[in-house]
Amino acid sequence: MTTATSQGQDLASPEIANFLQIGDYRVNYHDQGSGQPILLIHGSGPGVTAWANWRGVIPALAQRARVIAPDMLGFGYTQCPAGRALDPDAWVGQLIGLLDALDIAQVSVVGNSFGGAIALALAHRHPERVRRLVLMGAVGVSFPMSEGLNKVWGYQPSIAAMRELMGVFAYDQGLINDDLVRMRYEASVRDDVQTRFAQLFPEPRQQGVEMLALPESALRALPHDTLIIHGRDDKVIPLEVSERLLRLIPHAQMHVFGECGHWVQIERAQAFSRLLIEFLGLDQKKERV
Repeated sequence: MTTATSQGQDLASPEIANFLQIGDYRVNYHDQGSGQPILLIHGSGPGVTAWANWRGVIPALAQRARVIAPDMLGFGYTQCPAGRALDPDAWVGQLIGLLDALDIAQVSVVGNSFGGAIALALAHRHPERVRRLVLMGAVGVSFPMSEGLNKVWGYQPSIAAMRELMGVFAYDQGLINDDLVRMRYEASVRDDVQTRFAQLFPEPRQQGVEMLALPESALRALPHDTLIIHGRDDKVIPLEVSERLLRLIPHAQMHVFGECGHWVQIERAQAFSRLLIEFLGLDQKKERV
């Protein structure tokens, strides 16, 4: 049985929007705008939520399309049984369940980092459900664990550790201030967030990269028009990862932002939104869905 409730007006946090019960888990998701549906899949930083990841671009996109942005299983305010195995099967299953519950037959998918790997897995396993594909600083192929990604997945809560991590994410260190550090630190220690986070990508963390990687043959078989976006100075996911995806995915194009780190959607929010609007055809008249 699937049930949905709107909580956005009742709870103070902007990170909480709508809840949908699907099987044994309860998804917190944002649903804004109307028209062509776009699914935004967040990354895997400690304390991340869909809203924290995408808050800078949801308003612009929602003026032209219907934007769906869930907290993925194991993250944010989405709830699932403690013993539930979390892997690409579970995350893709969550997204298909959400799309089915919302009666969305096909969607353009935008995936950030970890979310890029899940976007690729969704496109590979259910190609008919994906219209176009956008990958931003995406995992998705095997590569040696970077120092930056090891810091992200190995995070142990403290103000100092979160400040260091924010510095890894952003090229523009001027974005890192005490308020941002404290907000993200407090998000990382809320309720059982750190307990869940520590279980997602345990040592040896290279196994997490391999779990999220698709075979090259699967990438070569993807039929979707794909836009790959990367920050040239990304310390978490090396630029070379996106360059490999560009060579492997047949209908792919790539945009690289100089003087930009892993936070493209934050450091280059307006330019990032313009790229999506053009690539997804949102600069044209809204489609009826």
